[in-house]
Amino acid sequence: MAAASKVLIRRLSRSLNSINSSRFLSSSSSTILHQHTKLNHSILYNDINKTTRAISTKHFSSQFEGPAAIDYSALLEEDEFHKLADATIHDLLEKIEEYGDSVDIDGFDIDYGNQVLTVKFGSLGTYVLNKQTPNRQIWMSSPVSGPSRFDWDRTTEAWIYRRTKAKLLETLENEIQQLCHEPIKLT
Repeated sequence: MAAASKVLIRRLSRSLNSINSSRFLSSSSSTILHQHTKLNHSILYNDINKTTRAISTKHFSSQFEGPAAIDYSALLEEDEFHKLADATIHDLLEKIEEYGDSVDIDGFDIDYGNQVLTVKFGSLGTYVLNKQTPNRQIWMSSPVSGPSRFDWDRTTEAWIYRRTKAKLLETLENEIQQLCHEPIKLT
């Protein structure tokens, strides 16, 4: 906003200077106009600065700030992330596939391709899990709880949804049991 204000002030100054240098003004009129232009320029510039500071303060005060940015690459090295995420997703693939064979659900299907695990529970809904390498997260889309982003927690050695502190495997166990009315053990 400050840059746009400065451009506006420069354009106004040029316009007023061109009037100032006009042949039709007497030298005393020219002096008065020049002083008036400087005064208006100063007032306009100060008003714009005050407005810009007020807007900046209002929009970026601590009460409006979201969560601090996280450098995910500093939390988990990329190769470690891939090992953990791949192991989790492949383990889920095996256990949910076995579960699907043991329960009678029309339309059950499980597929892993392009690093995306898709689990269809027929008319009950579909889960999609995939790795998000830049964020070092596993993302899950659930027919029960909606979208979630799980970060690796070294302390608990589990994928944790930071908003609710829920663990990925426990969340899936609870939701799948709720959907299918049969317990599943993923942990």
